[in-house]
Amino acid sequence: MTDDVDAECERYDELIKEAGGVDIQVLGIGNNAHIGFNEPTINFEKGTHLVQLEDSTIEANSRFFDNIEDVPKKAITMGVGSIFKSRKIMLIATGENKAEAIYNTVYGKVVPEVPASILQFHSDIVLILDKEAAKLLKEEDYKIA
Repeated sequence: MTDDVDAECERYDELIKEAGGVDIQVLGIGNNAHIGFNEPTINFEKGTHLVQLEDSTIEANSRFFDNIEDVPKKAITMGVGSIFKSRKIMLIATGENKAEAIYNTVYGKVVPEVPASILQFHSDIVLILDKEAAKLLKEEDYKIA
C-alpha cells in the first residue's frame, strides 16, 4: 500500500541494487505467459512498475478471494528487466492450462506479447514442470527428475 507508486517502485529497485542484486528468482507463469505480473504487452518493462491486470489474471487469482470483485485490478511488479538480471531463475508451472504458455516460452519468438519468452536468453534458468505443463515440449528437450 502506497500513496506514491512511482516512488515505491524506485525504492524497491534501489533496495535490490543495494543488496547486490537477486541471487535466485523463483517465478510462476500465468496462462498468458506473464511472469511476475508482467502481462503481455508491446514492450518489455525494465524496472518495478504498476500494471493493469488482464481479466484472465484476475480470474486466475480469484481463488484467493471470497469473490472476484475483491481481486485487485492493478499490481506493482518487478519488471522483466529486473527479473532477467537475477543470477539464477527457477520457473515453476503445473497443470495443463500452463502447457501452451510453457511451449511459447521455450520454443516461441522472444516477444513482449509472451513475457516469459525473454527467459530464452537467460544463462541460468531451470524449469520445474509437472507432466501436464510439459506436455507440449519435445522429450529430447528435458529430463525427468
